[in-house]
Amino acid sequence: MKRFRRHGNELYRERIKQDLFQFNKTVEHGFPHQPSALAYSPVLQLMAIGSRSGAFKIYGAPEVEIMGLHKENAAVTQIHFLPEQGQLVTLLDDNSLHLWKLKKNSDGLSILREESHFDLRGQPGAPPSVTTITVVLPHSSDVLFLGTEGGCVFVVEQPLFREQEERAITHEAVLQNVPDEYRSRRSLGSVEALQENPRTPHQIVVGYSRGLVILWDLKANQATHHFLGDQQLESVAWQRDGRMIISSHSDGSFCQWPVSNDRLPQPLEKAVPYGPYPCKAIPKIIWLATKQRTPFILFKGGMPRASYGDRHCVSVLHGSKQIAFDFTSRVIDFFVVDEGGSESDCDDPSALLVLAEEELVAIDLKTPSWPVIQSPYLIPLHCSAITCSHHVSNIPIKLWERIIAAGTKQTTHYSSKPWPVDGGYSSAPEPLQRDLLLTGHEDGTIRFWDASGVCLKPLYKLSTVSVFVTDADHNDNLNQSTEDEWPPLRKVGCFDPYSDDPRLGIQKIHLCKYSGHLAVAGTAGQVLIMELNDEAVDQTVACTLVDILQDQDTFKWKGHGRLNPHEDLVQFAAGFQPFALVQCQPPAVVTSLALHSEWKLVTFGTSHGFGLYDYQQKRTVMVRCTLHPSDQLALEGPLSRVKSIKKSLRQSFRRIRGTRASARKRPVPGSNAAKIQEANARMDREALNEMELAPVQRRIEARSADDSFTGFVRSLYFADSFVRDGSYHEPSLWAGTNGGTVFAYSIHVPPVERRMEEAVTTAQAKEIQLMHRAPVVGIFILDGRGVLLPEPLEAAHDLSKSPDMHGNHMLLVISEEQFKLFTLPKVTTKTKLKLTAIEGSRVRKVSVANFSSRRAEDYSENGLLVLTNLGDIQVISLPTLKNQVRYECIRKEDVSGIASCVFTKSGQGFYLISPSEFERFSVSSKWVVEPRCVIDIEEGLGTRTSQQRIPQDGPVTQPNSREVVQSRQNYKLSRQTSVGSEGDETKAVEIMEHALLNDERVLLEIQSTLESESASTDRLSFGHLNRNSKNVAGVQPQDQRMINGD
Repeated sequence: MKRFRRHGNELYRERIKQDLFQFNKTVEHGFPHQPSALAYSPVLQLMAIGSRSGAFKIYGAPEVEIMGLHKENAAVTQIHFLPEQGQLVTLLDDNSLHLWKLKKNSDGLSILREESHFDLRGQPGAPPSVTTITVVLPHSSDVLFLGTEGGCVFVVEQPLFREQEERAITHEAVLQNVPDEYRSRRSLGSVEALQENPRTPHQIVVGYSRGLVILWDLKANQATHHFLGDQQLESVAWQRDGRMIISSHSDGSFCQWPVSNDRLPQPLEKAVPYGPYPCKAIPKIIWLATKQRTPFILFKGGMPRASYGDRHCVSVLHGSKQIAFDFTSRVIDFFVVDEGGSESDCDDPSALLVLAEEELVAIDLKTPSWPVIQSPYLIPLHCSAITCSHHVSNIPIKLWERIIAAGTKQTTHYSSKPWPVDGGYSSAPEPLQRDLLLTGHEDGTIRFWDASGVCLKPLYKLSTVSVFVTDADHNDNLNQSTEDEWPPLRKVGCFDPYSDDPRLGIQKIHLCKYSGHLAVAGTAGQVLIMELNDEAVDQTVACTLVDILQDQDTFKWKGHGRLNPHEDLVQFAAGFQPFALVQCQPPAVVTSLALHSEWKLVTFGTSHGFGLYDYQQKRTVMVRCTLHPSDQLALEGPLSRVKSIKKSLRQSFRRIRGTRASARKRPVPGSNAAKIQEANARMDREALNEMELAPVQRRIEARSADDSFTGFVRSLYFADSFVRDGSYHEPSLWAGTNGGTVFAYSIHVPPVERRMEEAVTTAQAKEIQLMHRAPVVGIFILDGRGVLLPEPLEAAHDLSKSPDMHGNHMLLVISEEQFKLFTLPKVTTKTKLKLTAIEGSRVRKVSVANFSSRRAEDYSENGLLVLTNLGDIQVISLPTLKNQVRYECIRKEDVSGIASCVFTKSGQGFYLISPSEFERFSVSSKWVVEPRCVIDIEEGLGTRTSQQRIPQDGPVTQPNSREVVQSRQNYKLSRQTSVGSEGDETKAVEIMEHALLNDERVLLEIQSTLESESASTDRLSFGHLNRNSKNVAGVQPQDQRMINGD
């Protein structure tokens, strides 16, 4: 009976687990790593960015993000939106083409689905260059023109990807009307440009790398114009009216070619914008004709080779105004957002968007000064390398508004124009709370991000550089320019990977959301305590030196020197301003940090020990050196170039000698020693079989006290608990080291009325040494109910229940090897849990989280979120210490990703999947932040009617306005794919049925048909559904008939 009862309890517990825990990787925050392609759809107002990993994303309005991932692990080299369709084509560096379509899932959310793929194949025995695709032109006639390295242009029909060999543009056809002297002087080379005439779709321009540009007539299937260039061609662009062609070349020049009756026209103008000295190539150029008849000329590159050949620039010329926007990383591509309609005769450029390797920058072309538009997403998190991160949940509204106000004062140099790419919309619910993610950077800055929703929005930037005397630029003004010089360079973008002083790097951050106090610790042992101020001030920062070694002459620091603070007044802008500085000696990296804003205390740890500082009285309370005599490596510092490898070599040789010695001492088979050894082994096996071992619990090996960095302080924790006496609770400080030692100090904090007169004092209460000497990665204290003690000031603000101070408190010590629960104040073991993962597993990150049920609003559980060195996430129950769930999250080879992981209080987490991207995940079934976006294709696009197709022979007829309107209304009915599974066809029919049955005319017609008891198809004048066909058939007016692509 007990067995069945236990089985029932297990089923009930499993149902609770399903309501509490669910693992999801939800969204990527930041800038894509190694971008390689860019595309823009002016109709959909969407852009797409591809990367070298084979992934690409579509972006629109904030929180509109849709990802596509190729099965092939190949870089995305080109992306093209198909004209007036919700489809796009990608080209990979393995020469494969892939067709993607925007669809909606069962929840009505837009997703990307790969429809088909295509590999261009040449004749048997032909070299690969013949079919290596260099440029793709999606034509308005539902075909793709593919230019190749061999100089041929292939025509492929989509979506079937069927090659039309009779329409290919070959060498022989191109060279028919070329002058003999030009033909004999050079070969065509590879195809570098393919562009459709914006006014006459049956004309396309084809540009070859050796300089020849031709105008090809698709109806006559022949070249009508030859533009004979004398420089290597880089790109070609049309003017909007179709009367002019612009070509750019490898010598930094561009030419204007008229499209007239002359079959061999001469260039109207040839210019070298940054001549007369030799210049670099112009890989891309855009010419925009405005109503004022002063064109916008935008091009990439073209800088003077000798002096500015290493610059990454995009230049904009408009009349007499010329600016070269200078980027700190290589420019991938750019596009212009044009507010002029497709039927307009003039362009109306409003914004320039440039994709560089490390950032995306938008420039306002409407404002005369051409300022930068602040990006709502795709922010380069790695503008300076991220060194640490800190998450704070549920920020009070007052603190939130003050941080935003301080950040607003830093963005006055940005344009007031809204973000120009605004296609689609987000259907995600509003965040239930305000969350902050703080990132510390190598250049000494801390950035505050709004992590409440899908977009990681920048709120505020804090710099600690101005506190110290360094060579860094204190005035971090990105708008500093040298436009009066030549070339007129203007620095844009915020990516700056260079740090003038590596000692400025931020290592630890702790923010108290109730008091607004912020503690920041750095690489050179500096600890800054800051408070939020709404006004700018001029002040000095008091510095307190703390000798961690306590004048021990046996140790000598071999690392970097400390940072010297400014002795004069320093101006601090509105925001977080430092009022106290603690400088550790030796100036080693601060490895742990904790702040208690109610007691006005901050504690910090290094590889040498830890200290306690009273930032209200600005005095040191206590210092404890944790160095072991063998910790010589702790004195070298992370920036020291002196790396001692003697110890590792010595241990390696000892291990080799020990292996050889054990091999020599192996007993001879049949001898007495061998028999005794075999008997002992048999007895050990029998004893193990009789023992009840926990499943997959491995043996924990004790570590030697002689291991290096045993004094390394890994964790610090403040608590109001029973440290010395079971009847009296008092403030306490707990510290855990790399050698498995836990120090406990009782703290006497004077009452508030005598806080400034009396000093804070401490006394050591306990010292616990774990037997296996594994590093202590976390310390927590649970109250009498088994609940974690609240944060400082949390209970005082009535934001949590007051802790139970009547029952016995419990001390939870988490090492890399196990979880151990002690009773307080006697410190006796209550329960423990060994890490039950695969052999070699170690705890790397741990945090306490609250998991709410997705079914019962009033039910939640506290648990430990644990990340191991194998990259898996585990949830351990509190206070029972039972393993609840385990998920694989990060690859075990991704050491930097594991080290960068940070948990939230609600069961979510962030980790770096690249230097520029955070991956967000959730272990909670209730708290899931993921994109939920909708792109209404049928509302924004027209579908071409049958009259719009370009025949091989005959004129092209344009649809009238009624046809366009009707095609936009019936987009879903007409754009049925001709490739796909039967399930897709059935789903398409269901969508069409739903669309028709929502039309009142259809309902009335069906009703009248049923009343007359006639099911004849020709009685249904509007149309009917044929389930065996892919289209909507019936008697329709000529202007309502749509083509389905078959």
